[in-house]
Amino acid sequence: MTGPTHLDATGSAPVSTGALPVPPDGTEAVPTVLGPADQVPIGEGRAFAVGGEQIAVFHLRDGTFRARSAVCTHRGGPIADGTIDQRVVMCPLHQNVFELDTGCSTTGAPPLKSYTVHVNGVQNIVLQFT
Repeated sequence: MTGPTHLDATGSAPVSTGALPVPPDGTEAVPTVLGPADQVPIGEGRAFAVGGEQIAVFHLRDGTFRARSAVCTHRGGPIADGTIDQRVVMCPLHQNVFELDTGCSTTGAPPLKSYTVHVNGVQNIVLQFT
């Protein structure tokens, strides 16, 4: 989808008029169905292989989902296996902490890549992947 670019509700992420996120390089995001939402229990994360990348999807206690790269930027730890709360995930290897909303580290490591994710009308997790 092409057309004018607008900012999302947070005012930070550009989205096309077709409601798919437009990455900074101008490529279109592709919606990818990962499967039923109930495969990621509340308060946990799961890793998915998408387009040659590992992506961690987290199901927060308020029922929302977040998606970040599944490999810790510090030493390659499995982020999906980390401990989460409503705000952060802690890598299980060296306790580096990353904000779930932004992917930014609170402990000095490079940020995790962020992905847009939602649950559709038939309760499937849908990832916007570029």
